[in-house]
Amino acid sequence: MERSTREAMERVNRSRYKLTRQRSKIIETLVATAGEHLSAEEIYGLVTLEAPDIGLATVYRTLDLLVTLGIIEKTDFGDGRARYELASPGDDHRHHHLICSGCGIITEVKDDLLDDLESTLEREYDFCITDHRLEFYGRCASCRSD
Repeated sequence: MERSTREAMERVNRSRYKLTRQRSKIIETLVATAGEHLSAEEIYGLVTLEAPDIGLATVYRTLDLLVTLGIIEKTDFGDGRARYELASPGDDHRHHHLICSGCGIITEVKDDLLDDLESTLEREYDFCITDHRLEFYGRCASCRSD
């Protein structure tokens, strides 16, 4: 079993929740699609390929639980659908995204370029920043060439 799968399952076990077969399948699917930003419906479609008895409501409830436990992150890119991805363990902040308004592709920006800005804001406003989100909307190279 892959390390991140095992770590996620151990986190569920340490919580007050049971690690059911359905939750395990959903975690395995999220790990297998790491780096993608999938909706609940897309996750459901993938999960039911291996476990057709799992219902959409179970997927939604499990995703909510995994967000609460910090195993995954839930993001809304303004298209009316929440997207889910594995949380990066040990990261103080979420990563940023580039969202193409043409094809909808979502690209992760790995670098956190806002450290200096955060320091300035904390100092000037006497405010302790614990997290931030930043999405850039535009058109990818492929959509610009069409």
